[in-house]
Amino acid sequence: MLIPEQRILRAKIAANTRWAGETGKANAQRTQAGLKARFIREARQQFPDLSGAEIERRGESAYRAHMQRLALKSSKARAQGGDLAS
Repeated sequence: MLIPEQRILRAKIAANTRWAGETGKANAQRTQAGLKARFIREARQQFPDLSGAEIERRGESAYRAHMQRLALKSSKARAQGGDLAS
């Protein structure tokens, strides 16, 4: 059994090993595609009777709103000189 400090160190090793083997751009593209797919999936579940094009439009809009909320939160944190946790 690992103590908390050892678990943290193990996680840092894993993260650095992963990032050493791939480009940030490829990882970001994969992440964004997955996030967009999540919003489309949620729109499809919420509105199952809509057309595919309308589901796609609503999912894309939900994705953009999510990213804008993140940008606003980041902007507020920078203005306060604090972290992003608030």
